[in-house]
Order: sequence, then C-alpha cells, then structure tokens
Amino acid sequence: MVTPEAVPLDLETASIGSRFLALLIDIAIQGTLLFTVLFAFSRLAQGGGWPFAVALYFLLFAVIWGYPIAFESLWRGRTIGKAALGLRVVTKEGGQIGFRHAAIRAALGLVDFGFGGGAVAVISVLLTADNQRLGDLAAGTLVLRERTGARRPVPAGFDPPPGLESYVDSLDVAALGEADYGVARAFLLRAPSLRPEVRATLAAQVAEAVMGRVQPPPPADVAAEAFLACVAAAYRRRSAGPLVG
Repeated sequence: MVTPEAVPLDLETASIGSRFLALLIDIAIQGTLLFTVLFAFSRLAQGGGWPFAVALYFLLFAVIWGYPIAFESLWRGRTIGKAALGLRVVTKEGGQIGFRHAAIRAALGLVDFGFGGGAVAVISVLLTADNQRLGDLAAGTLVLRERTGARRPVPAGFDPPPGLESYVDSLDVAALGEADYGVARAFLLRAPSLRPEVRATLAAQVAEAVMGRVQPPPPADVAAEAFLACVAAAYRRRSAGPLVG
C-alpha cells in the first residue's frame, strides 16, 4: 500500500551514470579496506595456522559483502558512495529497507556485477521501467535520487475529472485528514507507472479507505481512481496553505 510517509515515491529513480559513480566510490573504499586487511595479515599471520586463515576469510567476506549490507541496513538504504551521489535504496512501496533486502541485493551483486563486467546489471536497468538491476528485482527495491539538479518541486495540483466538476464542488472533505489525503495523493502520483491490474486494485483499496470521510458518496458510475481525483481536487481547494508536492 502506498502511504503518505513514502516520500521517495515522488522522486526520480537513479540513472545508470549516478549509480555507476556511487559504485566506483564504494569499490574504492572496499579496495582500500581489502588492501589494509591483506597487508596486516601478511605481517601478522606468518606461521599463524588455520585461526588466522579463518579470520582472514571472515574479514574478506565482511569487506566485500558486509560493507553494503551493513550500510544499507543501518543507514536507511545508503552506502558512502550512494550518499555522496544523493542516492538511496527503498522498497517498492517507498519504505525503508531492512537486512533481508540488503542481503538479497548484495548476494545478487555476484550476478549483476560478476558477469560481463557489470553488463548484466546495465541490461537489467535499461530493460526495467524503474531502473532495477536483478538484485533490486529479487529484493523488491528501487534506487532513488534524493538530490537532483532539477528545479525545486512545486505543490502537486489535481484538476477535477471532466464531467465531475459539479461533484467536486459539492464534496465536503472537512473530515478528511492530511494523512488520508496523503494516501490518495501518493496513489494518484504513482498510478501512471503501475500495471493496470495493480492500479485498479490499489485504487479500490484507497477509495474504500477514503470514502467514509467525505460526503456525498460518488455516483455509482464513477470509477475509484476518478473518485480519488475528485477528493484530491476538493481537498486542495479547501486547504488553507500549500502542501509540499
């Protein structure tokens, strides 16, 4: 379900270029850590036997796989490279990712970046609507831009659907809270990118949640998404101040 807290849903997905630069930064950091670990063990582990070998393999694993998993799990979907480029990993619903999502992304990184020098990841990003590599598809995640060079976003406006202007004029949305409006708004902004069956199902769910808070109910022949557009238009008219869009 799209929620009003899912602010990243309103942001653009990261491009191949920005993701590649972020990856280079992370690889540089991981390479430095690997060199430090190998150098330290070359000095300390001579004649150390299997305990040193186990410790070495553990540290190598921690640097290669633990680095992205730990950072993305604990730093709200960011690694150092992603933070430097203004990127963040979120779930498809716009929520914060957890250990499971980060672990799946890291594990599939072997396929994404281990074959063809990253060609698998590039092809996957180019062929998916939301710029997802295989790790994102398996984990149900997106990589979004938190900072862009674009102009500052303006409040989102919603016009009454054609033929329903009089119904919008008659709508009483006084009982509709900002959170309720946020749910409808988030759906309407996201709807064009959804598959038709998912779009219809979500529209019905959101409309059912909102319908009890507005009067009068919509005419029988008005679709759920059109009803939500009417509610959003009426709420925006009633709102005293601009809502961040």
